[in-house]
Amino acid sequence: MGQTISINTRHGRISAWHARPKVTPRGALIVVQEIFGVNSHIRQVADRFANYGYVAIAPALFDAVHPNTELGYDAAGVERGRAIVEEIGFNGALDGVRGAFDFLEGEFKVGVVGFCWGGSVAYYTNTKLGLPAVSYYGGRTVPLLRERPKAPLMLHFGENDVLIPPEDVEKHRDALPAAEIIVWPGVGHGFNCDQRSDYDAEASQQAMTRTLNFFQKHLR
Repeated sequence: MGQTISINTRHGRISAWHARPKVTPRGALIVVQEIFGVNSHIRQVADRFANYGYVAIAPALFDAVHPNTELGYDAAGVERGRAIVEEIGFNGALDGVRGAFDFLEGEFKVGVVGFCWGGSVAYYTNTKLGLPAVSYYGGRTVPLLRERPKAPLMLHFGENDVLIPPEDVEKHRDALPAAEIIVWPGVGHGFNCDQRSDYDAEASQQAMTRTLNFFQKHLR
């Protein structure tokens, strides 16, 4: 459904996956990648949002430092992805998200949804650009909680996520009383991704329903 396009950022052009619905769009969503790049899973997620009626764009945030990087869900991919996100930093990631927003702005109301590292980037985007945001298992958000949300916010966590312990979830609850925080029982990190061992089809679909309801409410 989607296609690769090029978008401009303050530090040069990057690629992005762009998917459009076949119906009149409800709005637009910036889909923020995991630590594995804009790989087949993230492209599939963007296409899925397009099927639900949203223009979706997934900026390839790694292009700013390592163009055309797609990683697998194995130990080598995790190690490489973690190194790249440290290199690019949250402000570097925000630059790519801002480029996607500039591409979309004026035509649609825009929200942001992110996964894993991208979940934390989605939160950061909310605090800096004021976009309604949904974060899936954003494991790097705790240090960002000093940044205050500027728009509606939803966060999804897995009850058995070894990367985000219950005490970290509680830190989110304490710091973000206005946010909608959902802990899905019996699932781990990456439960939305069908390429991960923690994938849970039921939780993934239920979380998608909640996410779609959120954007239907806040992208009017």
